[in-house]
Amino acid sequence: MWQGLEGHDEVVDRFRKTLRRGRLASTYLFVGTAGVGKRTFALRLAQSLLCNQVPDEELTYCGECESCNLAAAGTHPDLLVAQLPEGKSTLPIELFIGDREHRHQAGLCHHFSLRPFLGNRRIAVIDDVDHLSQESANCLLKTLEEPPPDSLLILIGTSPSRQLPTIRSRAQLVRFNPLSRETFLRLVTANGIAEDLDAAGRLAESSNGSLERARLLAAPELWEFRAILSRSLDQSEVDSVKTAQLVSDFVDEAGKQASVRRARLKMVLQFAADFYREKMRNDHRVETLDQLDHCLKAAEYVDRNANQATLIQWWTTQLGPRKLAPAHPS
Repeated sequence: MWQGLEGHDEVVDRFRKTLRRGRLASTYLFVGTAGVGKRTFALRLAQSLLCNQVPDEELTYCGECESCNLAAAGTHPDLLVAQLPEGKSTLPIELFIGDREHRHQAGLCHHFSLRPFLGNRRIAVIDDVDHLSQESANCLLKTLEEPPPDSLLILIGTSPSRQLPTIRSRAQLVRFNPLSRETFLRLVTANGIAEDLDAAGRLAESSNGSLERARLLAAPELWEFRAILSRSLDQSEVDSVKTAQLVSDFVDEAGKQASVRRARLKMVLQFAADFYREKMRNDHRVETLDQLDHCLKAAEYVDRNANQATLIQWWTTQLGPRKLAPAHPS
């Protein structure tokens, strides 16, 4: 276990070796399933490198110096953190270069270019880079090509395939594996996500080693809905109208906050994808594979901020009589 973070000893060893050789890159791209600890790792790596008392190659921090206290509080002037704003489907350019009145005088790229305030380096952590638009990526391009001296940029996403070529080609890739079953079971019980090992085991089957997904799945109403949805999908011919209403009602129950509703809809689509994956174990028909692929495509449209009602209708229609289904939600 490194700094209280479990499951990523290989990544820790990689960075220790890199630091001992004095070969730390200027930009890293962390990829892996959401909820396995990539952001936590990035922030603890940053705190270790900013600590005034412990040498970099030890990859740890004292927790007592001014830099450590500021980093832990999220107020260190040399640690910049950015993520997808609430209600946004892409990382806005203002996040990187400031609003129209302060172009290139504010934003992460401007602040990242300044000299360190407390130590000898500046570190920026950008989460949710799966949601970088071409325009936002272009704002980062100069920083990636000409990083400031003694700086470190950490980008966090889920998959290399979801990154724009301009980003992927200019960063060193670091893969984070899903948590092992043993680690997962220990963490979900220790953190009160599951009441007992039986409940933890059920979560393990559906969470792909992600604590974030386990927290979402732990709610009893999700398991009840999953069973109802599975029965609906298991019909010889899916009733698209009935299924669409079922899904819409369930998503609406999540509340009015857009991000929460999107997260619930993605969870529903993941339930459906899991159903078709399980079905394929005994049913290798092309139709089943097409239905699985359609669920995964629908989840991508959620990330693109597609209209919820239109997306649900398109998705369920495609699962029903194929002749009624348009090529994409509009």
